[in-house]
Amino acid sequence: MDDRALLDSALLEWAVAEARAGQAEGGIPIGAVLVADGEVLGAGHNRRVQDGSAIRHGETDALEAAGRLPASTYARSTMVTTLSPCAMCTGAILLYGIPRVVVGENRTFLGSEDLLRSHGVEVVVLDAEECVEMMRDFIAAHPTLWNEDIGVVDGDATP
Repeated sequence: MDDRALLDSALLEWAVAEARAGQAEGGIPIGAVLVADGEVLGAGHNRRVQDGSAIRHGETDALEAAGRLPASTYARSTMVTTLSPCAMCTGAILLYGIPRVVVGENRTFLGSEDLLRSHGVEVVVLDAEECVEMMRDFIAAHPTLWNEDIGVVDGDATP
């Protein structure tokens, strides 16, 4: 495993810890970290339940935790997330010009990875079994909450 892959795996563990913290708070277990030059700029987790928020997914929470940054910082950063980014989080990644996204897993939910790639974003999927199991368990236990989080209406599987 090369140095970048080792760093990606270590950062994914940070995102997993965020996801578990969110779940412990009664929320949805999705975590993310924003990194530039090997430094974590912001870490967060899905807080929709905890904050009664419409937009606090793991990625948007990590962006919020990082605070206002110059475009040059985003341009050399990586978003590491436990789950494939949804359309909203993909939009934020594209808006800020984040060139690289590391995804823990995309088996339980395939977000807008093709849209990211079509805009030149490097998408690395680690397919981490820990992330898959965490989401499968959560979705099985809380299907209504999960559907709300991804915008599914009346059991329609298309967000």
